[in-house]
Amino acid sequence: MSMDEARFGRMSDPRKCWAPPHCRPMVGLALVREFVYVYAAVSPGDGCLDYCTAQKMNTEFMNQFLAQVRTAHPKEFIIIVLDGASSHKSKDLKIPENMVFIKLPQYSPELNPTELIWNELRRNKFANKVFDSLEAVVNQLEHGLAMMSVNKTAVKSLTCWPWITDSLIAN
Repeated sequence: MSMDEARFGRMSDPRKCWAPPHCRPMVGLALVREFVYVYAAVSPGDGCLDYCTAQKMNTEFMNQFLAQVRTAHPKEFIIIVLDGASSHKSKDLKIPENMVFIKLPQYSPELNPTELIWNELRRNKFANKVFDSLEAVVNQLEHGLAMMSVNKTAVKSLTCWPWITDSLIAN
């Protein structure tokens, strides 16, 4: 599995969009600094996506998410590829017995397939939208993640890169 966390909030994400000829699209703008975090672990080989939202990105929520993944995959030994965020290397981190971490090199988000989950969500669920509350952001985020998690073929297509496929076949 590949794991990452991201921040979503009420700050708008203006992007290019379609408009009829000779019409200029009107896009709302919000500069409210309210955020929520989301943890996700994706299995590129089968398209499985585990996720949860959190108020903060810290060791406590990381422990809760790892316990959730352990519960969702109780009979599997899970190798999790992740970055070097502080919550990933805390002395208080409780790594379940059925997991082991492989850390990515520093400043290499392009090696983490979970980053594409965030890109997809931002492009399809958050671009050019203004949210009235943080609760609306959470609802949009959880709706988008739920839609992605049931479409394992799409998740696999998005995250199963050739070097990952080659390593799965080789082992």
